[in-house]
Amino acid sequence: MTNPPDLPLPREAVWPRHDTDGLLPLMASLAAPAPGRVRVFLLIDGLGDHFLRRFGAGSALAAHRQGRITSVFPSTTSAAVTTTMTGLSPAQHGLTGWFIRDRRFGGLIAPLPLCRRGGGPLAVLRLAQRLFPYRTLYQRLDGPSLVVSPREIAWSRFSKRHCRGARIVGYGGGAEGLADAVIDGARRLREAGGGYLHAYYPTFDSLCHQYGSASPEAVEEFRRVDAAFARLLEQLRGLGGEMVVTADHGFTDASDERTVDMDGHPRLAAMLECPLWGERRAAFCAVRKGREAEFEAAATEVFAGKAAVARSRDLVRAGLFGPGPVNARLAERTGTHTLLMEPGWTVVDSVPGERRHRMIGVHGGLSPEEMWIPLIRAGL
Repeated sequence: MTNPPDLPLPREAVWPRHDTDGLLPLMASLAAPAPGRVRVFLLIDGLGDHFLRRFGAGSALAAHRQGRITSVFPSTTSAAVTTTMTGLSPAQHGLTGWFIRDRRFGGLIAPLPLCRRGGGPLAVLRLAQRLFPYRTLYQRLDGPSLVVSPREIAWSRFSKRHCRGARIVGYGGGAEGLADAVIDGARRLREAGGGYLHAYYPTFDSLCHQYGSASPEAVEEFRRVDAAFARLLEQLRGLGGEMVVTADHGFTDASDERTVDMDGHPRLAAMLECPLWGERRAAFCAVRKGREAEFEAAATEVFAGKAAVARSRDLVRAGLFGPGPVNARLAERTGTHTLLMEPGWTVVDSVPGERRHRMIGVHGGLSPEEMWIPLIRAGL
């Protein structure tokens, strides 16, 4: 799909594809029945297609690359990983960034760790059931399912809710530990007559955030992941199935010089009901009633050359968050306006009790580096 006309978008914006060549339709294809086969889905957090083409020459992953697909929007873990675990678009599941707005639970919250922005963990009766009311992909699949995830998050409240219908397997030991768990799990599925295995690897993403997406640390970690992938192909050969590898998003790098701090624009911040939420590359705003036109004029001036200022309802109607039926909380989750940052730019603000983390590698926006992810397939 081409970018819709008459919408304010950043330069070189990549509109997510929801019918073909996108993460959402990929998950729909993986949910199709495959009797007697073992399907392994490996998600390498942060491994964008731009990185793979730049640094992956001679790698096993690049050798099996079939092309590229788009992530969902926002191009971030909470939105995209939830899509891979449910088969739902962000418009349907409603997780629109690292932080979302949900006044039932105190305002701005982080749905993956289930904590308040600037505060502690959420302790609310039936929180996961109320915040994540949808079914999972595994509940709709024929045959057994396994989810292979790092031990430190494998049994979190978010993980347990989104793994209903699957058996959770935790692993340690980095990329080698991941490969061990996938090999064991895939063989067990073969013995059971087939099934689906979802494996998640987060370390590449963490290093890109800390050191940058083109850093030696990120490249070295990529080599470790590639070696693990090559080992999987070798040891699972003849299993009778397929391995599909992709990512939730890619990366772009940011700098302090290209960061807009809302704390330095008190007049603009005063027009908002609450602090920003979402992502540094795609931030949502709740403008006070009656001040919408004033905010649009002021924000357009402050963010000239730094962000496109869009009305969130227009983005929802145009399908940026994917097809519906839309989540009942989507209007609250996307606010009145969205700041879609230009390449290289981020926006931040602060709340009491929050420690601001410096990030070199960032994502969440619409740049080609963030939105294009690789499609890698290999027979087993």
